Amino acid sequence: MHDMVKTAQQHSPKRATLRTPSDLIDAGLAHETDRSMLEAVGERFTMAIPPAFQDLITHPDDPIARQVIPDARELVTLPHEDTDPIGDDALSPVPGIVHRYADRALLKPLLVCPLYCRFCFRREHVGPGGGLLNDAQLETALDWVRQHPNIREIILTGGDPLMLAPRRLKHIVQSLSDIPHIETIRIHSRVPVADPARMTAELLDAMETDRAMWLVVHANHASELTPEATKAIRAVLSRAIPVLSQSVLLRGVNDTVESLEALLRAFLKARVKPYYLHHLDAAAGTGHFHVPVEEGQALLRQLRGRVTGLAWPTYVLDIPGGRGKVPIGPEYLKPGSPGTVSTPDGETCDFT
Repeated sequence: MHDMVKTAQQHSPKRATLRTPSDLIDAGLAHETDRSMLEAVGERFTMAIPPAFQDLITHPDDPIARQVIPDARELVTLPHEDTDPIGDDALSPVPGIVHRYADRALLKPLLVCPLYCRFCFRREHVGPGGGLLNDAQLETALDWVRQHPNIREIILTGGDPLMLAPRRLKHIVQSLSDIPHIETIRIHSRVPVADPARMTAELLDAMETDRAMWLVVHANHASELTPEATKAIRAVLSRAIPVLSQSVLLRGVNDTVESLEALLRAFLKARVKPYYLHHLDAAAGTGHFHVPVEEGQALLRQLRGRVTGLAWPTYVLDIPGGRGKVPIGPEYLKPGSPGTVSTPDGETCDFT
């Protein structure tokens, strides 16, 4: 299979996004014997692999391939898995808005992505249909924000907001900027790593605002931070827009000390501050990506002191039912243990 992929890469320029079983087979990323499985998975969950990710795949089970190539295990739903694992639907007062925290809300202007991650917690909703808010729906969502002065931050997500046409994105950013109580606008996106060529001057212009604008880039493996992706990120930084990262802890992708360290170092090299390391959300058909919390904590514990604090993300669990994220990182201070350190107030602690 490895040779099959390499041969395909040598003889096929792969400029188009792969979207069908035939596309995968023709590109050498799947075998003809996989067709029926790929079709079965594709009936439920969308696939898209853009050229930037195709070029990173060395064999069909490498850390990049695992993220984007359909797998038969996606058709297995475990008892604890859910089609809406973090409770978005119940917290959506109007289409496109999710309100979970008192001072901020999500705005989802579309449900299209440059690629479709096989572990996505919104995988039941994203896809070719697009979920694009029409003009009336967008105005209703913006009106909801206007009518809630406690909302200080809007997080543009989806789908991927950087898949919007620059004119549409500019309208949304400017409309939010005109709301007096909005102080911060945050964009969460895969585009800089999945389709870096899309980060044009026109798209960057659309992100201009007098409010605090932040970009959060989603990447899960060091190889995603290619020279092209780094160039796209640097272009964002040149607009005085800080860039943070978010990643998901995934079995077979970044679940070793070495792979996680490489990812965090790659972010820093690209001038991206690691922000969130997500524990996998229990979306339907994602169990093969699961890493137990205790294992995630052990990985981070091993990285403490091994990488600079600048590279340190917050390990978080999004509690099912819409109750929000909680930090679940390892504990180092254990008051009351037989200890080696005395704190200023005389308490004995053991650091492990």
